[in-house]
Amino acid sequence: MDVAISTNVWMLHMATSKIPPPPAATCLISSFSREKPSLVSKASCLSTAAAGRSMKTEPSPNQYSAISSSDQNLSRRSGNYQPTTWDFEYIQSIHNDYAGDKYMKHFNELKEEMKKIIMAEGLEELEKLELIDNLQRLGVSYHFRDEIMQILSSINQHSTSADSLYATALKFRLLREHVFHISQDIFNNFKDENDNLKQSICNDTKGLLQLYEASFLATETETTLNYATRFTTTHLKNYVDNHCGDEENLMVALVQHALELPRHWMMPRLETEWYLSIYERMSSSNPLLLELAKLDFNIVQAAHQKDLRILSRWWKSTYLAEKLSFSRDRVVEAFFWTVGLLFEPQYSYCRRMLTKVIVFIVVLDDIYDVFGTLDELEIFTDAVERWDIKAMEQLPDYMKICYLALFNSTNEMAYDILKEKGINVLPYFTRQWADLCKAYLQEARWYYKGYKPTLEEYIDNAWISIATPLILVHAFFFVTNPITKEALESLNKYPDIIRRCAIINRFLDDLGTSSEELKRGDVSKSIQCFMNEKGVSEEEAKEGIRILIKETWELMNKDQMEELLFSETFIGIALNFSRASHCMYQHGDGHGIQNSHIINRISKLLFEPITIL
Repeated sequence: MDVAISTNVWMLHMATSKIPPPPAATCLISSFSREKPSLVSKASCLSTAAAGRSMKTEPSPNQYSAISSSDQNLSRRSGNYQPTTWDFEYIQSIHNDYAGDKYMKHFNELKEEMKKIIMAEGLEELEKLELIDNLQRLGVSYHFRDEIMQILSSINQHSTSADSLYATALKFRLLREHVFHISQDIFNNFKDENDNLKQSICNDTKGLLQLYEASFLATETETTLNYATRFTTTHLKNYVDNHCGDEENLMVALVQHALELPRHWMMPRLETEWYLSIYERMSSSNPLLLELAKLDFNIVQAAHQKDLRILSRWWKSTYLAEKLSFSRDRVVEAFFWTVGLLFEPQYSYCRRMLTKVIVFIVVLDDIYDVFGTLDELEIFTDAVERWDIKAMEQLPDYMKICYLALFNSTNEMAYDILKEKGINVLPYFTRQWADLCKAYLQEARWYYKGYKPTLEEYIDNAWISIATPLILVHAFFFVTNPITKEALESLNKYPDIIRRCAIINRFLDDLGTSSEELKRGDVSKSIQCFMNEKGVSEEEAKEGIRILIKETWELMNKDQMEELLFSETFIGIALNFSRASHCMYQHGDGHGIQNSHIINRISKLLFEPITIL
C-alpha cells in the first residue's frame, strides 16, 4: 500500500497522541574558532531552539482559501533540474551474477579461513592492527566484529609503548574508533621540550599519514591532536608537491586521497571501492583477504540493486515524478545516501524506508523552495501539522497527491513498527514532518520578505530544515530493538549527536549548494550570513564554516565516546550521515545538480561489479 489508505494504518493514525515539545534553546557550538580568531568573534554561540517551537504566523493558515486548480498563470520559479541519470527501465534491467546463493558457499569458506588468520597465535601487535585496519578499509570487518573487539580489548589492556609513530598512531585511531578510552598522551614521546611535535618525524611519511588520520578523532580539548592536524597537513602537502607526477608511487596516492578527505570523514563504502584497487597493488596484500573483499563487495552490491529495483517500482507507482514534473527525480541518489548510512545487507528494510523518506524530503524541498506560492505553503504546512486526511481538501491539486502519498507512506511505516515492536511511533514521525515543513515555511517567508537572517537566526532554523533530525529519528525506530523509555525521552529532546550531525550536514550542504540556490533567488545561506556579520570575503567565510565543521566533529567525537542511551548501530548511522554529506557535497551539489563526480561514485558503488580473476 503506497497510495490507497489501509484500514489498519488509518486506525493507527486515529490513535495518534501528541508529543510534548522539547526544551527551548541549547548552545551547539561554544566558539567559532580557535584557529583563525580574526575571522570570528571569540565566543559566539549558535543557539538552536528545539523543533516543535512555535513560529510566527502572518496571517493564520486557516485564513487562506484553497488554491484553485484553474489558477495556472501564477509566476513560479524553476529549479531547472536535469532528469534522472538512471531511469526506471535501466534500474529494472540490471542483472547481477552475484545475486542469490551462487557464490555464498565459496564466500563462507573464505570467511572461515579469514577468521583463522585473524585469531592465529604468534601475530605481533602491529600485524594485528594492520590486519584490522585492512579489514575495515576493505569493507568486510562487519563479518568479524567479535574477533576484532577481542583483539583490540586485549591490546588496550596489555599494550606497551610502541616504538614508531606509525604504530602508535594506528593503535590510537583503531582503539578510539571502537570507543576504547585512550589518551592523546600516547604521542608525548614524539614531542619536544616546547611541547611541539618533533621535527625529526617530518620525513616519516608513513607515520605522518597515520597521525594525520588519527588527529581527526580528536575531541575539542585535545590540543595535541588539533596541532597534529595542522602539522601533518603541511608536511604531507609538501610530500605530494615533491613527488608530483609519480603515479606509480602508492604512498603518493594514499597521501593525496587522505588530504582530499580524511578516513574519519569518508563514506565507508566509497572508501572500500577506492581501496580495493590500491590494496591489490600492494606487495604485502593477502590474496585470501583480497578475494573475500571483492566477493563481498559484489554480493552486497547485488543486495543493494535488489533494494533499488523495489524502490524504483514504488516510486513509479506514486506518480509523483509524473505529476510533479518541477521536482527532482532522485530515487537513486536518495538510496545512495542510505547506503552511506548503513550498507550491510541485513538492513535492507531500513534502507528502503529511509530512501522513501529522503525522496519525500526532496519533493517537499522543491515545493517550498521553488514551486509553491507563500499562500499554498501556509496551507500545506497547516495540513501536515494537523495530519488529517480532511486537511487535504483545501490543498491545490499538485499538493494533494504529494500530501496523500506522504500521509499513507508514513502511516504504513509506523504500522510496520507497531506490528513488529509494539510501539506507536506515528507521533514521532508526524512531529518530524511538521517541524520540517515549519522550517521550510520560515525560509519561504524570509524569501518573500527579502529578509536576510543573522547567522544565529539562520542556524536556529537551518539545522531542522536540513532534514537530518527527521531522517535520524526514522532510522532510530527502524534499527533499535528494544526501544527504551530513556532513549525515547532523549530522542524527544534532540540529543547532542543529532544536533551536531545536523549542523555539520547543513554547513556541508551550504558549501556545496549555496551558489546554485542563490542563482534561483533563494534565501541567504550560512556563508552569506557569515560574510554579512563578520565583514569578510566569501573565501574567508567558507574557511570559517570549514573550521566550524571541524569543531563540530570534535564535539560529535566526544558524543560517540560518552553516549550511553543509543545503540552502537544508531550512533554509527549518525556519524555515517555526516560522512555521506562530505562525499555528496565534496565537489558541489551532488544531489541536485548530478555532477560528474557523484555520478561516477554512484555508478561504481551501485552498478559496476569488481572484476574477480
